[in-house]
Amino acid sequence: MGALQVNANNGYELRFESLFVAGRGFSFPCNAQGAVDLNQLSDRARCNYLFARALVGREFAAPTVALDIVQ
Repeated sequence: MGALQVNANNGYELRFESLFVAGRGFSFPCNAQGAVDLNQLSDRARCNYLFARALVGREFAAPTVALDIVQ
């Protein structure tokens, strides 16, 4: 098993965890403040980001910023 490393591409990810299903949710590359560059996302990822953001409090917990760890 390799050591954990911080992903050098982005460094952080914005995580939207499901309120109902443990382990489910979305994550998107962001900066340390949680800002996501929508222009860098694919069309599908952009739609997923907007979907998750719109359903905070109903389907997803408030987003959290975390280090983007690569195993």
